[in-house]
Amino acid sequence: MDAPSSPFQDQELLFGDLHNHCGLSYGHGSLEDALKNAREQLDFCSITGHAHWPDMPEPDARIQYIIDFHRLGFAKLKRDWPQMMATLQSYNDEQKFAVFPGFEIHSNADGDRTILYQDFSGEIIYADSIPDLHQRLAALARDGVNALAFPHHIGYRTGTRGINWATHDSTWAPFVELLSMHGCSESSENTRPFLHSMGGSDWESTIQYGLAQGHVFGFSGHTDHHSGHPGSYGHGVTGLWAAGRDRQSIWDALKARRTYALTGDRIQLEYTLNHAPMGSVIAPCRQRHIAVEVHAAGAIDCIDVIKNNELVHRVSQTNIAPIEPRDTIRTLIYLELGWGERNRATPWEVDLSLSAGNIVRDEPRFRGREVVSPVDGEDDPAHGFYESNWQRTGPRSVHFNTVTRSNPNNSTNASQGFCIEIEAPLTASIEATLNGQTESIPLRKLITGARTGHLGGIDSPSYRFHRAPLFHEFHWNFSWQDLGNTGDNYYIRVRQRNDQWAWSSPIFIRQS
Repeated sequence: MDAPSSPFQDQELLFGDLHNHCGLSYGHGSLEDALKNAREQLDFCSITGHAHWPDMPEPDARIQYIIDFHRLGFAKLKRDWPQMMATLQSYNDEQKFAVFPGFEIHSNADGDRTILYQDFSGEIIYADSIPDLHQRLAALARDGVNALAFPHHIGYRTGTRGINWATHDSTWAPFVELLSMHGCSESSENTRPFLHSMGGSDWESTIQYGLAQGHVFGFSGHTDHHSGHPGSYGHGVTGLWAAGRDRQSIWDALKARRTYALTGDRIQLEYTLNHAPMGSVIAPCRQRHIAVEVHAAGAIDCIDVIKNNELVHRVSQTNIAPIEPRDTIRTLIYLELGWGERNRATPWEVDLSLSAGNIVRDEPRFRGREVVSPVDGEDDPAHGFYESNWQRTGPRSVHFNTVTRSNPNNSTNASQGFCIEIEAPLTASIEATLNGQTESIPLRKLITGARTGHLGGIDSPSYRFHRAPLFHEFHWNFSWQDLGNTGDNYYIRVRQRNDQWAWSSPIFIRQS
């Protein structure tokens, strides 16, 4: 009997950011710049305006500035909503770059929500609470207006804008934001803690707590960026398996939980349980066959199988047999730009190419300006916030422009970069022209380790060619057998050696 085909075989892997901000309400950068930035490295997006806070704190001198900028932002979004919709439609491309209208509601009691409309027919909803929001969405659905309302930065304590799992409704929230620049909400312990002034994360507001309560939902990642840069590298992104690139296919995939959360690198993740894809709810079964294939964007450290919030199986580097490189290899070339004197902007113009071989895949790794609080930073009307763009210039060459501003401290990476997956002979060289300065590195040399250079002397802007991993280091697949009970759930967690992560939506075993 022939083996069944993979449920991902006829699907497209897309990447998007559905929760991010610009100057629509409060934040920085124009809507146009935000859309241009999104189009450079995403397949779909929504630009989120802050709209409403029904249980906003009472006036208080200590936090009055917070109340004031929220009220001003809400009024601005309400005033400009019709023009916003027109601008979104003008950038929407159903076959290349799908744009979904959306807005955000705060809630102390139940946690914030990002509301998405499937089409361009929705209005701002001024609900009194999250349960009231759900009732209004149900009324809109009866009138043919489709919407979702997913929770974001859920890890804050309930009552202080963290999620209240008692009012969670998967009808309107088929997926939950696991990661953004606020931090990671998977569990109480992880490498990306909540550091915002709103406080640390609380166990009862985590993803794993929600799973333990029996809720069925998928995972997503978004930036929550406030400077007009959806998909800002390293702050969160959603991977999505869809039947096509069009709006309906993307919407169907979101509702079916065919999503996974990423920190930044475009890790390609396929995961099935008894041939059902991530996000599925399957009938009770005693035996479970788990199959995982990961084509990463850097050398992999480990892949975990998480069952009912417990690590039950791990594949690590010790399980992978090294393969000696042949005359032609598949590898990743990551050029990172930045560093240099603080508080000084450096424009870059870069041509990156191979002396032989071909580029298989392009992955821009552009960041927006590092603004965590919407009251930090400032607008830049003279230059705007659209500073990074790229284009393929041939089968083995790419050109890109960007701007770096050095790292604001020794623990925040503000670099810009570009990664290409290549197939090339070992005798090839990686060629680059960086602001007129030329560099040539033999591929054989880059396999052994990273190489760096400077545009000038000490404290000048710098560049780094990361080590080029061999194929067996970034492409893993495995299968694993397990026995279990009705009510179980399983998800996959991937960690690269560079601390970039991916989390698949769970697969749930449930009675119908």
